[in-house]
Amino acid sequence: MANMVLCDYRFLLVVAAVAFIYIQMRLFATQTEYADRLAAAVEEENHCTTQMRLLIDQISMQQGRIVALEGGEFIGTYSFKTASISEERKRREQDCAQLKALVEELEIKGLQRLTDKVQVPVAAVVIMACNRADYLERTINSVLKYQSSVALKYPVFVSQDGKHPDVKSKALSYDQLTYMQHLDSEPVETERPGEMVAYYKIARHYKWALDELFYKHNLSRVIILEDDMEIAPDFFDYFEAAAALLDKDKSIMAVSSWNDNGQKQFVHDPYALYRSNFFPGLGWMLTRSIWDELSPKWPKAYPCFHYPPPQGSSMGQFFKQYLEPIKLNDVQYFGDMVKKAKPVRGTDVVLKAYNIDGDVRIQYKDQPEFERIANQFGIFEEWKDGIPRTAYKGVVVFRYQTSRRVFLVGPDSLKQLGIEGA
Repeated sequence: MANMVLCDYRFLLVVAAVAFIYIQMRLFATQTEYADRLAAAVEEENHCTTQMRLLIDQISMQQGRIVALEGGEFIGTYSFKTASISEERKRREQDCAQLKALVEELEIKGLQRLTDKVQVPVAAVVIMACNRADYLERTINSVLKYQSSVALKYPVFVSQDGKHPDVKSKALSYDQLTYMQHLDSEPVETERPGEMVAYYKIARHYKWALDELFYKHNLSRVIILEDDMEIAPDFFDYFEAAAALLDKDKSIMAVSSWNDNGQKQFVHDPYALYRSNFFPGLGWMLTRSIWDELSPKWPKAYPCFHYPPPQGSSMGQFFKQYLEPIKLNDVQYFGDMVKKAKPVRGTDVVLKAYNIDGDVRIQYKDQPEFERIANQFGIFEEWKDGIPRTAYKGVVVFRYQTSRRVFLVGPDSLKQLGIEGA
C-alpha cells in the first residue's frame, strides 16, 4: 500500500515536471516573439525618426539655399563649386518664377470669383423728399419699375428733409430702398432781402445727403432725383453709358437725363446726347471726385425749381407751359452739325426754318434777341448767370416740327466751336 502511494507521487511529480517544462517553453516562445516585435517596432521608429531628420535637413538645406540666393551669396556651412552654384541658382530662379506665376494666376482666379459674387454699384439713386408723400410714391414706383432687374447696380435711397410723418411712413413701406432723414433745426438767415428760405433748406439737405452717400456709404457715383419725377425706360442704360463718359472725360462735371426743351414737338432723335454749360439740376449724376471739390464750397442756397404747383419751392414756375408736356425717351457729335446747318436770318425765322429741308442755324446777338426768337418757337426763354437754358458754348439746339434741328447760335459760339468761317 505504501509502495503504491509512493509510486503515485512519483508519477504525479513527473507529470508536474513535464507541465512545468511545457509552460516555460511557451513563456520563452512568447517572450521571444514579444522581443522580436519590440525590436521591430524600435527599428521602425528609428527608421521613421531617421527619415524625419533627413526631411528636416533637406528643408533646412533648401531654406539655406533660398536665403543664400536671395542675399546674393551662400553663407554658413554651405560650400559649393562654382558650376554647382550657378546651376543651382538658375534652377531656383526658374522655380521661383514658376511659383510666382502660379500665385498670380490663383490671385486672379480668386479675385474673379470674388467680383462675380459681389456686384459693384454703377451709381446709387437718391430721391430727395420733403413733405409730399403722394408725389414721392409716384416717383418711387416709377424708379422701381425699371430698377428691379438692375437692383445690384443701382441701390435706391430716399432722403427726407424734415419730419413729415406721411413721407417717412411711405418711404419705410418699401423694402427695396434705404431711408435717410435729415433733421436741421438751425435757423436760416438769407443773404439778400426777399430770398426764399426754402432754397437754403434745400442746399443744406443736398449737401448732407451727398456727404452721407459718398463718405458714409462709400459710393463712387450718385444719381439725384426730385420727389416729383418719373423716369424713362432707358434711364438706367443711359446712366450706365454716361458713367463711362464721366470717368474718361474730366471736363464733364455731371450728366443729366433732363432736357428743358424736351417737349415732343422739339425732340426727335432718342440717341442724341448734348453738352451744356447750363446745369439742369434735375435727374443728374456726379462722381465722388467731383463731390470732393464741390462739398467744401457748396452754396448756401440751391436755386432749383420743382413741379407741380401745390407745394414746390418755386410754386410751379413754368410747369404748365414747359414741364408738363416733357416727353420721356422711349428708346434706348456737335461742331460739324452746327457748321452744316443752313443759316437763317430775318424777323420771320420760324416760317423760314419751317420751309427749309434739313438743319438750320439762327444767330442771336444778345439776351433780348434770344428771348424774342425763343418766344417765337415756344422754347425756354430764361437765362441764368448769362447762360440760356440747355446751351453749350451759347448754342441751344432743339427739333422743330420734323426731324430738322434748329441751332440758336450766340455771338461767340462759332469761335468757341472752332468753326468761325462757317
